[in-house]
Amino acid sequence: MVAGVSSSPSGAARPRKTYTAALAVLASLFFMWGFITVLNDILIPHLKIVFDLNYTQALLVQFVWFIAYFVMSIPSAKLLERAGYKWSIVIGLAIMAVGALGFLPASQFVSYAFFLTALFVLASGITLLQVAANPYVSVLGPPETSSSRLNLVQAMNSAGTWVAPIFGSLLILGRSSSGSVEGGDAVATKLTAAQKLADAQSVQLPYIGIVIVLVLLAVVFALIKLPDLGGETRRVAREERRKHSLWKHRNLVFGIPAIFIYLIAEIGVGSLLISFITRPDIGALTPEDAGFYLTLLWGGMMVGRFAGSFMMRFIRAEMMLAGAAVGAFALLMIVIFGTGHLSMWALVLVGLFHSIMFPTIFTLGIRGLGPLTEEGSGLLIMAIAGGALATGQGWIADHYGLQWSFLLPAVCELYVLFYALWGSRPTAALPEETLAAEAE
Repeated sequence: MVAGVSSSPSGAARPRKTYTAALAVLASLFFMWGFITVLNDILIPHLKIVFDLNYTQALLVQFVWFIAYFVMSIPSAKLLERAGYKWSIVIGLAIMAVGALGFLPASQFVSYAFFLTALFVLASGITLLQVAANPYVSVLGPPETSSSRLNLVQAMNSAGTWVAPIFGSLLILGRSSSGSVEGGDAVATKLTAAQKLADAQSVQLPYIGIVIVLVLLAVVFALIKLPDLGGETRRVAREERRKHSLWKHRNLVFGIPAIFIYLIAEIGVGSLLISFITRPDIGALTPEDAGFYLTLLWGGMMVGRFAGSFMMRFIRAEMMLAGAAVGAFALLMIVIFGTGHLSMWALVLVGLFHSIMFPTIFTLGIRGLGPLTEEGSGLLIMAIAGGALATGQGWIADHYGLQWSFLLPAVCELYVLFYALWGSRPTAALPEETLAAEAE
C-alpha cells in the first residue's frame, strides 16, 4: 500500500514498510462492529412493540449503547497502554461475545432491563475496539493519506451496516408477530403474552450466531502477528506529552464536539427510519419491508465511503466534509417539510452524505497532534457517546411528532459544516513522528 523510503533515527534510508495485510485483517473488525451496531436499528422497532414502549423509551437502546463509549473510553485507553493493540482487540472481542450471549436470558425472561444490560456490555467491547483500531489505522502509513485510509476501512464498517438490516429483517422482524403488519407500532397492544414471549425469543438465533463469529475472530487475532506501532508511540507520548497541551489544537478542541454532535444525527436518522417510513402518509410499509430501505440507508454510507476514499486523493478532506454537511441538511429539510415517497427517499439518501463524516472528522481532529495522537484519539472516541442523545429525538417525536423530530439532526449538520470550514484548521501543529514497526 505504501512505497518509498523513510529515515531511521540514525539517518540511514530504509524502505518504508507496507501494511496491506494488517489493514485487510483489521477491516474484519470494522465490518463486525458496524454489523452489530446497526442491528440496534432493527431492535428498536422490534422491542418497542414487545415492551409497549414510546419513542423515548425505545431509544434507550441507543442511550445505553453510546453511553458505554463515555464510560468505557478512558478504561479502554488505559488497557490499550498496558496490553497493546493486538491483545486489546482480543479482549474487546471477548467482551462483545459475553454481551451478545446476554441476549439469551434477556429474551427468555422477556426483560427490557436485561436487554439494555447486555447491550451495554456489548458496546463496552466495541468501545475497546474503537479505541484501538481507529488510531492504529490512522498511523499505519503516511499521515498525508490517513483520511483516505480510514475512510477505506470505514467502508468495510459500512459493508457490515449494509448487511445487518437484511439479516435482522429476515431473522428478527420476519419471524415476529408484527413484522408483516402495516403500521407495526399500532398493533403493540394486540399482542398476547405468548406472542410477546415468542417475539422476544426471535433474537436468540441471530445473536448466538454473532457469539460464534466473535469467538472465532478473537482466536484469529490471538494467533496472528500485527505490526506493533503502539510501543513506540506510547514511549514517545510519555516523554513528550508534558511539553504540549491538547487544548492548543483547535482542530481537536472543535473536533470533539463535532464527533459528538454528528453521532446524534447519524443514530437518530438510522434509529427512526423504520418507524418513519411505515407511517401511512410516508411509505405505508410493513416493518419487515421497511428493513430493506434501512439497508439502502447504510448501503449509501458504504458507497459514499468507498467513493470518498478515492475522491480525497484529489479533493481536500475539509471541502468534502463541507459538501456532505450541506447535502445532508438539504435532504433533512425535505424530510421535515415533504410528504410521501419524497420524504422517504430523502431520508434514505441522507446515508450517502453521512458516509464520510465520522472518519473525516476523526482524521482532521488528530491532524498535527504528533506525540499527543493517542490521547487525542481517545477523546474523539469518547465523543461517540453523543449517539446516546439521539434519545432526545425520541422525546421530540413523542411530544411534537416524528417528522418534526428530524430538526435535531438537521441542526447537527450545521455544526459539521462549521467544523469543516473553520474549526478543523489546525493550530500549534506538531511534527509527525516516524514510527518503527515492530512485530509483536
